[in-house]
Amino acid sequence: MKKVRTAVIGVGYLGRFHAQKYAALPESELIAVVDRDPASRERVAAETGCRAVGDFKEILGEVDAVSIATPTPLHHPIARACLERGVHVLVEKPITETPAQARELLELASKRGLVLTVGHLERFNSAILALEGTLHTPRFVESHRLAQFKARGTDVNVVLDLMIHDIDLIQSLVGAPIESIDAVGTSVFSAGLDIANARIRYANGCVANTTASRVSMKVERKLRLFQDDAYISIDLQQKVLTIVRKPHESAAAAPGQVTIEERSYEQGDALRLEIESFLRSVREGRPPVVTGADGLRALEAAIRITELVHQTPR
Repeated sequence: MKKVRTAVIGVGYLGRFHAQKYAALPESELIAVVDRDPASRERVAAETGCRAVGDFKEILGEVDAVSIATPTPLHHPIARACLERGVHVLVEKPITETPAQARELLELASKRGLVLTVGHLERFNSAILALEGTLHTPRFVESHRLAQFKARGTDVNVVLDLMIHDIDLIQSLVGAPIESIDAVGTSVFSAGLDIANARIRYANGCVANTTASRVSMKVERKLRLFQDDAYISIDLQQKVLTIVRKPHESAAAAPGQVTIEERSYEQGDALRLEIESFLRSVREGRPPVVTGADGLRALEAAIRITELVHQTPR
């Protein structure tokens, strides 16, 4: 098996984990880690046994694929430079700052026949993967993504930082375009939005009510889905899937009786699965699980929600 030559650009908190996964995977040869901060790149390079580089342009002729885990404003210029040099790209969410930048990357990747995927990690959550065959036609979706305040990540608002995970996840489960959005929110501790709620209506009639907060007293990541024959509750953090169903019409059951099935899953390693999937797409030429177009759709919805919040009278 020919190994994919890889590198990680941006090895702060999240990029360090990317580098560890690439170093451990047999199908990857981690060539370098790249960061402007000498201490960060030297520390992660020592941990993973690869080269430490200060400028990503130095490694463009040496690698086949990269993860980009820099601050969001750097996603577009770095991804564009990589794609122009024939390098496959996994870029952390949000894909870029603006939809126009994302469309440019999509066009470039398509033209060059390269993989462009976005780090929407919840797609690889073990409880979400277990939904296959259970979820059919969601009518109403409710999500809560709550976190305690941390200064890290406040370079973007809570919609682009946290809610965008659920925007992408719900979009993938509903499978229909967005028809309309209502949204409210406010800043609390940072200059941007720290808590927001959006009500999203899809073209197939499904409605999603999603809340994200980074100023909560507890940490919670939950998704609830309602369809004609079942209520499905997913604890994305604890990896617990609960399915509540009404009995089949032919079954002898008392009025109002339901069946409750609870399944627990191993915590797993969603980041490893994401990177394995990316490398498989690179090696086999197949579309990634999360396409660049998926990343663009999530970004467009997140920006629209942000705009609507700012338009709300205070």
